[in-house]
Amino acid sequence: MLDANLKKQLDTYLQNIVKPIEISVSIDDSPKGQELNELAVEIAEMSSKIDLVSADDKRSPSMAIGPSGQPPRVRFAGIPMGHEFTSLVLALLQAGGHPSKADPALLEQIRNLEGEFHFETYISLSCQNCPDVVQALNLMATLNPNITHVMIDGALFQDEVDERQVMAVPSVYLNGEHFGQGRMTLADIVNKVDSGASKRKAAELNEKAPYDVLIVGGGPAAASAAIYAARKGIRTGIVAERFGGQVLDTVGIENFISVPYTEGPKLVANLEQHVKEYDVDLITEQTAQQISTGDYVEIALKSGATLLSRAVILATGARWREMNVPGEQEYRGKGVAYCPHCDGPLFKGKRVAVIGGGNSGIEAAIDLAGIVEHVTVLEFADTLRADEVLQRKARSMRNIDIIKSAQTTEVRGDGKKVVGLTYKDRATEELKQVDVAGIFVQIGLIPNTEWLKDSELNLTRFGEIEIDARGATNIPGVFAAGDVTTVPFKQIIVAMGAGSTASLAAFDHLIRTADPAEAGKQAANA
Repeated sequence: MLDANLKKQLDTYLQNIVKPIEISVSIDDSPKGQELNELAVEIAEMSSKIDLVSADDKRSPSMAIGPSGQPPRVRFAGIPMGHEFTSLVLALLQAGGHPSKADPALLEQIRNLEGEFHFETYISLSCQNCPDVVQALNLMATLNPNITHVMIDGALFQDEVDERQVMAVPSVYLNGEHFGQGRMTLADIVNKVDSGASKRKAAELNEKAPYDVLIVGGGPAAASAAIYAARKGIRTGIVAERFGGQVLDTVGIENFISVPYTEGPKLVANLEQHVKEYDVDLITEQTAQQISTGDYVEIALKSGATLLSRAVILATGARWREMNVPGEQEYRGKGVAYCPHCDGPLFKGKRVAVIGGGNSGIEAAIDLAGIVEHVTVLEFADTLRADEVLQRKARSMRNIDIIKSAQTTEVRGDGKKVVGLTYKDRATEELKQVDVAGIFVQIGLIPNTEWLKDSELNLTRFGEIEIDARGATNIPGVFAAGDVTTVPFKQIIVAMGAGSTASLAAFDHLIRTADPAEAGKQAANA
């Protein structure tokens, strides 16, 4: 089950188990049941602190993990391999008493949660967003006896997926009711169940002293800007909804210079580790709502808090562009998806459509073709924009059809899920229909600048922040970097360079302007 290299790595991790644990296995006669049993036996044989016991569970095959002598509160329904193998390793370590590296205050908040919380998370083993959610909920269940969590492989428990109409992962249920969907951090989940957390956090943020440089956003441009600013020895902060931005949703990265191949979550983890090596105040789970200027640049947050800084770097990035057609929002997560790697396995054996004929769209079609029955690609233009090598690959696959000059006009559904789409043939103006169970939208990016529309910042008609060669905007002390700006190429490495440029320009601005705090002291002493 586990190859020699994986066993060696696992053996090293299992040395960190402090107290005995039990793996409870519920298996059936299926090949997957035997595969899970083999995995559990191999793990148990690697440590004297692990006991293997049989159990009956409503979902088989499944395995539960917990301290010996206690009912297990963490369960994996399915085989936790692929992206979820790390979740399995962490569950073993945490059940065995190995401490978490999460924020101590957040861990204490979890221990103090009152009430019964029974979480279920539907995942796919190819989803790079799912492990963060699974690991967060597993940790909560380990820390608080009133919390349980089960990870459910949607591809293995298809009947449940169909019954609950799960069409996007990760999809989380709490006490039988839908709780959330998509990537969520540990803090996101805890703050959602702890109703008073938002007010407490806002009060804490309002007490923070002004920064020299405050970066709004958490992607590569923001990380680069923060590192360059902190290295100057000035007070630096990052405020963002999540650290990593869009890169967290990127699977393969093959053009990051000096690194032949990496994956988005891995790159983000490295970026975060690098940022934390410096004295950077990293604030997440906060959304910027308004920018204004006075003695300081003020960033008002949706939580009610306001942060002050002498200079601000806006690096809020971009997000997937939506079709903006009837039915898209109604069936979002019910057949309308934006991540083929995450949600593709949920459509195994079904017919799907991909909207967009650029590199992202054709890559998505190729990936999906190995899972689903058939893929229909719809491209608005009369030619595809994808690289020729991708086009050749797509055309060679028998279950991919490509329709050009096709304008999607409607997502059709039955009230619960997607059943198809309508498009207009732009050459003939004829409306046509395609019956599909899933629609994967891959039509480019839109900058995250809605919150800036009423500000004094100059934006292009596409919503991008206008900057000069130094990353400066039209407002003194306000800089911008990355995909949110007019930079012509939206690439990770370009964003990093832009972040460092904006940071250096912000520092130059600081040394040429008076500190409002010092000016105030001088005025008071005059």
